Amino acid sequence: MWTEKDNQLTRSFQFKDFKEAFLFMTQVAEVAEAQNHHPWWSNVYNEVNIKLSTHDAGDTVTEKDHKLAAAIDLLYQKGEQA
Repeated sequence: MWTEKDNQLTRSFQFKDFKEAFLFMTQVAEVAEAQNHHPWWSNVYNEVNIKLSTHDAGDTVTEKDHKLAAAIDLLYQKGEQA
């Protein structure tokens, strides 16, 4: 579940291993590039942490962030079913 705090949407995602986490990050990168809206993220082994905010709007949460968050959620749900 995404949490809004300090003008950012944040969420952590857990995976079976590093390979699955990195595959997810690659898929998110493609969606983010298509939306021209890029996340801050970190990855340690099987965990990916993502923070979203819109720099052009003064580093606040906007509809662009919610749209990307929804797309990321869909990718994560598809991966859980695989």
